Amino acid sequence: MLNFVLAESALELVPKEIRKLPAVASDAKRRQKDASEILLDRSFHHSAMERLKDSEKRGRPDLVHVTLLSVTGTPLYLDGLVRVFVHTYDGVVLEIAEKTRIPKNYIRFRGLMEEALRERPRQGLIMVQSMSVKELVRKVRPDVVIGLTVQGKQMPIEELARKLSSVKEPCVVMGGFPHGHFSAETTTAVDELVRVHSKPLEAHIVAARMIYEVEKVRQKLND
Repeated sequence: MLNFVLAESALELVPKEIRKLPAVASDAKRRQKDASEILLDRSFHHSAMERLKDSEKRGRPDLVHVTLLSVTGTPLYLDGLVRVFVHTYDGVVLEIAEKTRIPKNYIRFRGLMEEALRERPRQGLIMVQSMSVKELVRKVRPDVVIGLTVQGKQMPIEELARKLSSVKEPCVVMGGFPHGHFSAETTTAVDELVRVHSKPLEAHIVAARMIYEVEKVRQKLND
């Protein structure tokens, strides 16, 4: 089982300190919702987000959406061999139930995430609870935890796939944010930091390529 963690993801409900600002208030009014019930989204809340700490890492639910689609559309996931977790910037973990299909339409995805973050269900297709990456790793109890970052040691993605396939319960932690790096707390939760390409690649590209390489290694082992 490959445990996939999208860490410090830019997926959160609008924080309290900016809910009354014009950009947020007008968006909430347009959607006929309370500002506390909508996702923080730079496309609509850019001016308000300038007041937030780490604003460059936040407000990109679309990035999370695309990455989840790239992971949950793979044969490895559809075979029940990938467990998916989304850890958010504000310290919430969404555990995606086995073989759950993420809505391809962004509007439907946004609504699903808003409901999950608001209701915080403990059962069902998406289970939600407050948790750090370190606490999540302790819960999963993987054999090895690899953090993917441009600050890591260069390793061909094929070699990474072989390393992940050599143990029963590997865990990969990838940033779910558009800019910046892992926090110190997240970094301490991993065993090794790895960079899979000389160029900085988007999360959904790395995720899809990594899982494809793992599939190839497992196929060879089964032949």
